[in-house]
Amino acid sequence: MKFFRLSQLLVFVLLAIGCKKKDVLNPNCNYLLNIGVNEVVNMNLPQYSALLFTSNAVFVPSAANSGLIVINAGIGYLAWDAADPNHIPNSCGTLTVDGVVGVCGCDDGNSYSLFTGQPMQNPSLSCALKSYPVTQSGNTLYISN
Repeated sequence: MKFFRLSQLLVFVLLAIGCKKKDVLNPNCNYLLNIGVNEVVNMNLPQYSALLFTSNAVFVPSAANSGLIVINAGIGYLAWDAADPNHIPNSCGTLTVDGVVGVCGCDDGNSYSLFTGQPMQNPSLSCALKSYPVTQSGNTLYISN
């Protein structure tokens, strides 16, 4: 009977250790604010019509931390915060679109894939782009969190 209780205790301890909560977010990725986003992108408008074609991306100003970058990924649409997540927000930290890459204007030259949000040239960067959910209805995209 004592062996049975000891084995139960051992199983409980192993489960408790194995079920330890893991941090989903990198603790170093805390430069961007959690800003409410509620944007409508009408792809019938000239400034957003490029999104009708695969691998095209556009910048949507006045949303999120430094605007949004929206890309047609071929299988759907992705929206990213246009602020570089790897440094304190400043005037040069807004990403610009260069094909399918988001490029930081600061001296660090950070760049990110607009398909994955991951850093492209500097593997030591610990933060990926902040994403926002996108839903589509016809030629209209709804981006909100």
